[in-house]
Amino acid sequence: MGLIRIAPDLDFDAIRAEFELTDQFPAAALAQAQAPVDAHADTRVDRTDLPFVTIDPPSSMDLDQAVHLARTDTGFVLSYAIADLGAVIVPGSALDAEVRRRGQTFYLPDRSVPLHPRVLSEDAASLLPDRVRPAALWTIETDEQAVPTSFSVTRSLVRSVARFDYAGVQADADRGALHPSIAALPDFGRLRVAAALDRGAIELRLPEQEVVAQDGRWRLDVHPRTEADDWNAQLSLLAGMCAAQAMLSARVGVLRTMPWPDAEAVERMRRIAAALRLRWPASEGVGPWLAGLNANAPTTVAMMTEATRLLRGANYVAFDGSLPELTTHGALAAPYAHVTAPLRRLGDRFTTEVCLAVSAGEAVPDWVRAALADLPAIMRVSDSLSGKVERACIDLTEATLLADRVGERFPAVVTRAPEKKRPAEVFVASPPVLAKCAGEAREGQEIDAELVVADPVARTVEFTAPGR
Repeated sequence: MGLIRIAPDLDFDAIRAEFELTDQFPAAALAQAQAPVDAHADTRVDRTDLPFVTIDPPSSMDLDQAVHLARTDTGFVLSYAIADLGAVIVPGSALDAEVRRRGQTFYLPDRSVPLHPRVLSEDAASLLPDRVRPAALWTIETDEQAVPTSFSVTRSLVRSVARFDYAGVQADADRGALHPSIAALPDFGRLRVAAALDRGAIELRLPEQEVVAQDGRWRLDVHPRTEADDWNAQLSLLAGMCAAQAMLSARVGVLRTMPWPDAEAVERMRRIAAALRLRWPASEGVGPWLAGLNANAPTTVAMMTEATRLLRGANYVAFDGSLPELTTHGALAAPYAHVTAPLRRLGDRFTTEVCLAVSAGEAVPDWVRAALADLPAIMRVSDSLSGKVERACIDLTEATLLADRVGERFPAVVTRAPEKKRPAEVFVASPPVLAKCAGEAREGQEIDAELVVADPVARTVEFTAPGR
């Protein structure tokens, strides 16, 4: 899907300039990254005996997480190593100040704009194979249903023995040849997915557009989400839920929150499902019902798009002493915190420090407590900017790809009907495009949409429905 080639002249540098993104660092910050010192070298537990592996996109060098998953007589033991940035970034240093200014790594199709200098995030602190690295090591013991029975996090030394990508893990799983360190991942992942649905979690499977380089050219693709993606995501989610539990027990930290789905929005979804003649038992929750839909049906795209209305209001909430009013993440149906991507996301360095202190029965460091109040605003701003940058790259690619096809008709599925001043939205499968569509249409309807605008300068694409 989406294998149409386009000329290799897309200017992502212009987007970097527009949003004032640079991969250059101040000299003092870069110097500190080039000579990192492990502040906790004398207290680390050597766990290089565990053969960790990593699972990341093929081109990634900023490897935050490494995993070892073992079966036991009573369930599973998940050993989950996270790059330890808190040990090598000096609080109040030039590097610390620059990282706080950035907030997170920004990913563009040609190259990223990193949170940390690459010499640190893609080398000295990255959990690359065959390198001994400092890490915050989560040890999570579970029962036979993959429900946690205990967890802890300690500063350790770890070594990855192999790196995999999602497609490779899926292929190995399909032929029964997974690496021994993740041989239990399919069973564990499926148990965690089932537990999430039982809790009332909501997983959306919308078409995920991405701009992909191939042979010096660019194409627009829909990322094929595999079961392996879901299994790996469950590892991070489990660590994040354990982290939230630790911080809530200590009454200090930063949570990732989201309000519970609004009852009116759920009722609207049920009305749309009825209009599309989709059976939805009154006793079945949103998450399990969405999970049971036919992934290839046009109506599923419409329902998944409508479900995004349920998942609004995501936020970061800092607390120290008293608990916040909202402590749960509605989409996950559980308390949750970001802790597993410190190379790419600022807040994870601080939440990890909180969890390390809580797990050791020690006081949270003053420099961590002092930073907590500022983190939610920094992360909200950087999240918003990241979304704008990603959308700008996709919009540019869509408009360039379709620039010489104005007037053509494309098979499309209506993902959202028009309402008030907002036009309809359609998904075109080839090339994979989500765009506005003028005219009357209803969710789930299959139409031949006419392309009326494809402007690379304005980065806009618009269709019109038949009969307009």
